[in-house]
Amino acid sequence: MSAVAPTAAIPSASAPTYAVVLHSHTWRCNHAQGDASDMVAAAVAGGCPRIGISDHTPLPDGSWPEVRMDLDQLDDYVAAVRQAEAAFPQARVLLGMECDWHPEYEGFYRDELRGRIGCDYLIAAVHAVPVAQGRLSPFYDRLGTEGLRAYADLLIRGMESGLVAFVAHPDVFACGMTAFDADCAAVARDLALASIATGVPLELNANGLRRNAPADGRPGPYPWRPFWEIVATHGAKVVLSSDAHRPSEVLHGFAELDALRQELGLVAVDPTAA
Repeated sequence: MSAVAPTAAIPSASAPTYAVVLHSHTWRCNHAQGDASDMVAAAVAGGCPRIGISDHTPLPDGSWPEVRMDLDQLDDYVAAVRQAEAAFPQARVLLGMECDWHPEYEGFYRDELRGRIGCDYLIAAVHAVPVAQGRLSPFYDRLGTEGLRAYADLLIRGMESGLVAFVAHPDVFACGMTAFDADCAAVARDLALASIATGVPLELNANGLRRNAPADGRPGPYPWRPFWEIVATHGAKVVLSSDAHRPSEVLHGFAELDALRQELGLVAVDPTAA
């Protein structure tokens, strides 16, 4: 089985910017609403022909249970996606998973998710960054030099694994930073170069558009423009995603993402195209 399907460019002038939706969640992750069928129904109603359900994967050691399904819910999740596929024959429904990319879980992602379960695609993400004093959250903590390096290294390892279709919200660390400094620029450069080398695109994620800016002057919501300016300079390709956590968000933010993409000259692709 091929790890990652070929990518196909999405034309911006003639096709809708939401020709495909690949990042969406279900109630099982404990911070979303609705099930696979609800997400597919919203996509179909909005004229989107292809949608992937990509909830947060369970982990074999039960880590971070508050933001992901339990391992014993995995088969139920797969069944829900397959049921949605059968209920909406006019759409192409894909089975995906969003995977926190830590080395100890790569075997599980390969053997269980890509192997036994037969996921159509996986998404690499980092929500917890290992540093000397423990783990930091790129959504809330200032990562610093050590944390930013660890964050980039984990995502690059995910890209190099041959298991993932794209990288989720690579600029999410904006939420914890006070300025775009040399360390931030190094992360953007290294991720862009790894994306080009591996053929794994980076995600422009609309969930940041739904987040409030921090009151203390931090950059806050993503997409973080300086990050994407560097990505554009290197020519890495991108995926546009709503990162929907409820049905009403399935097609949210695509116009804003596509406007930024066009302004910077970025090329959007569908990494799951056959």
